[in-house]
Amino acid sequence: MTSTLTIDAEAYRAELIGFCYRYFGSYAEAEDAVQETMVRAWQNAGGFENRSSLRTWLYKIATNVCLDMRRAPQRRSLPMDLSAAGDIPVDGSALTTRGEDVWVGPISDAAWSFPGDPASAIEMRESVRLAFVTALQVLPARQRVILILRDVLAWSAQECADLLDVSVTAVNSALQRGRKAMALREAPQSSDTDVQALLTNYVRAFEAYDVERLVSLLREDAQFSMPPYDLWFCGAANIERWWRGPGQICRNSRTIIVGANGQPAVAVYHDVGDGRWEPFAIHVLDLEDGRISAITHFMGPTVFTEFGLPEEITE
Repeated sequence: MTSTLTIDAEAYRAELIGFCYRYFGSYAEAEDAVQETMVRAWQNAGGFENRSSLRTWLYKIATNVCLDMRRAPQRRSLPMDLSAAGDIPVDGSALTTRGEDVWVGPISDAAWSFPGDPASAIEMRESVRLAFVTALQVLPARQRVILILRDVLAWSAQECADLLDVSVTAVNSALQRGRKAMALREAPQSSDTDVQALLTNYVRAFEAYDVERLVSLLREDAQFSMPPYDLWFCGAANIERWWRGPGQICRNSRTIIVGANGQPAVAVYHDVGDGRWEPFAIHVLDLEDGRISAITHFMGPTVFTEFGLPEEITE
């Protein structure tokens, strides 16, 4: 690939990250896929003859990379997809985990982009919400690609058919099946307008470890999960019991407000003494009707690295 074409292709990197993340439900896999896309584009530069736009050509390569990488039947999930809601353990010792490749992971809002006007930006944020991305994972690979291209990126049926080397009829049929499957699984979209106020209240209550105030921010049917742990539970009363029990490990935490999956989120650092706090979990919040409807804790330092967050906080 000429140096000019290489530079032009790099301009689409963040957009392609968003596309591949929706497909895989994993930022690390999306990064790997986009890097492989750039390598294949460089290796096959001679085949790009301006018969399509550079963007279309890169999406075709990225789609093939995604399909090649996901030959195995593994689909990423969240805990509520794998088991029934559990009981609050007496302490954290009873918690069990599954491998990292089982779980849908978060993505920093700074890591992906899509060109468009401010109105379309709202729709784009909805398309990386945890509920939407998790629902996508149940679709067969090509169905998933078609739904992302048609319903998220607004490609025409003909453009999708050309990219995948299938008929328009096949595209429309796959899209119809994909939409039906998504409608059965996806959670309702948030209609909240004052997200910042709710997030600020959550942060202040959490740093103070004011359980009563935290509970007041929850819907009665709120869900609480902590990948990579299997355990999840439902209901404000159960979440309160967790916060007053094993959750007290979070006392004296420090936080950094971040953006994840187009949703409000908070990076939580735990007190390790000597005026230092180290990465613990990123809380991604789902909001509905002015309350928190779900809290998903993504545990461990790896996700902090992916978000470009500091390795520690000091006084």
